[in-house]
Amino acid sequence: MYGEGQRMVLGANTYRQFVQALGPSTEESKVDDPVNTRMMSPPTTVVSTTLEGPLDWPDATLVSGDAVDLVARLKEESEVPLRSNGSLSLNRALMAAGLVDRVQVTIFPVITGQTGLDPIFQGAADFDLELIESRTLDGHTQELTYRPTLHV
Repeated sequence: MYGEGQRMVLGANTYRQFVQALGPSTEESKVDDPVNTRMMSPPTTVVSTTLEGPLDWPDATLVSGDAVDLVARLKEESEVPLRSNGSLSLNRALMAAGLVDRVQVTIFPVITGQTGLDPIFQGAADFDLELIESRTLDGHTQELTYRPTLHV
């Protein structure tokens, strides 16, 4: 998923979580994994009204303002696809604005009824999802890719 050219778009909370999990750009990744290295490689736009620069992430740009307007402009100007991981409130707003072309859902074979936090789509609009790709990653974990359409 991180092998092709792309630009990451993250909200402030996800950016903070990534730095905590993967380490800042000034030190080696805390998790020695080639996937984590690839996650830190693409140019990244962080949308936030609370963070202050400079960001401790390679090739990251901090932008404040309306996320929907920013991503709409990035989609027009970017030569590579945009990708967002996590960033739940950001992605809900982008979906509601019709700016999301694909939703990738990874299903891990666990139930976190007592310990789970933040239902992913809580508060989001209703969408119809067209399955466009599916695969099993390790014999248990499913990766499903959908094309969302606002349900009317």
